[in-house]
Amino acid sequence: MTSALHTSALNSLPLLARGKVRDNYAVGDDRILMVASDRISAFDVIMGEPIPGKGELLTQMALFWFDKLGPKGLNICPIHLTGDAPESVVSAAEVAQVKGRSMLVKRLKPIPVEAVVRGYLAGSGWKEYQESRSVCGVPLPEGLQNASLLPEPIYTPAAKAAVGEHDENITFEQTVAMIGADLAGRIRDISIALYKAARDIAATKGIIIADTKFEFGLDTDGTLVLMDEVLTPDSSRYWPADSYVEGANPPSYDKQFLRDWLETAQVNGQLWDKTAPAPRLPREVIEKTAAKYQEALQRLMA
Repeated sequence: MTSALHTSALNSLPLLARGKVRDNYAVGDDRILMVASDRISAFDVIMGEPIPGKGELLTQMALFWFDKLGPKGLNICPIHLTGDAPESVVSAAEVAQVKGRSMLVKRLKPIPVEAVVRGYLAGSGWKEYQESRSVCGVPLPEGLQNASLLPEPIYTPAAKAAVGEHDENITFEQTVAMIGADLAGRIRDISIALYKAARDIAATKGIIIADTKFEFGLDTDGTLVLMDEVLTPDSSRYWPADSYVEGANPPSYDKQFLRDWLETAQVNGQLWDKTAPAPRLPREVIEKTAAKYQEALQRLMA
């Protein structure tokens, strides 16, 4: 792993946007260079300290899943990778910032819906179930517990928010109103197919993917394309299968460790209110978070 990169600084390409993790640069009119930094966010707040190696790890994992699920693998839907080397579009002096942590992708028209699929009851879904016996308008049977396997995976979309703001859970009917019935239906069906395929692959590696979110865009021909990252611990809840027990929060390979620490962290003698600026992360939290991500990649690629 290279040294940590909190924020990329490429001068050879125009900066389009900085997200919670990725810095996006324009490559002509039709491509984007996505650079995965080592930033980490929790509760929609970006931490001040990076997690060394995280950007490279996320990129490796996303490429693994694009290969398995895209045209070279199960061919569930088109993907945004161009196949070109990211290093080929920056200056020689900038290669170190890009190498191993970047994807050169097609420039698409993003669809403002986060396609969330849940196979297990966890996180905000578990909280909502306790109150209404449903998640995002999807009714569920009585008697489920925290971390219960759902009878079938459910689609619970969210409306994408600006950086620093919270994505908002919405119903499928609201996505129909936003983008039309045909597109909303295709995104739902493809997302569930992607999740089921990934769930089955991960299961052979001793990993449970409890839930995940996908993002899609349209190309100039109107083709629906899977974009952004896919099935990384940043966008998915990864659990070790050998530690899973229904009724309790399993230890996870994602940033749940960081979230749990932040729940008790203090700023100026008071519990952090989950708004910026974030508490300063101690070395132990940084190292343990990095180790969680690394273990997920090693298991997946074993």
